[in-house]
Amino acid sequence: MKQIFALLSGLIFGLGLIVSGMANPAKVLNFLDVFGTWDPSLAFVMGGAIAVTAPGFALLFRNRQTPLFDNTFRVPTRNDLEPKLLTGAAIFGIGWGLGGFCPGPALTALPVAATGTLIFVPFMLAGMWAARHTPNISPNANKGAA
Repeated sequence: MKQIFALLSGLIFGLGLIVSGMANPAKVLNFLDVFGTWDPSLAFVMGGAIAVTAPGFALLFRNRQTPLFDNTFRVPTRNDLEPKLLTGAAIFGIGWGLGGFCPGPALTALPVAATGTLIFVPFMLAGMWAARHTPNISPNANKGAA
């Protein structure tokens, strides 16, 4: 049952990306081009997503102790900023700005071979692999080690 709901959630998310225009890199790049051909429509997509999600999370956490298909809610607990996180965020932002894609829309646009996806997606996957296999470079990584 858990996998069926994961599949349905992914399909709904992908449909939302397509309908909103996030799978079109030209639309994303126009959103990022504030001083040129700026297209503010994706800000409304973001605002709509926040308007739906925020009350949903508030109701969920107030009314349930555990999720329906797991033992615990998996909510981030860390609040520190480390070099690895900041470096990853910078690389993500640069890639998004250059390619016009972030991971979800890139995978959504892949089946239709949208411009650039056949180059972007393999490099994105290589970056994900490298991130998993890069040693922790945090200055706190060796604290407590004798």
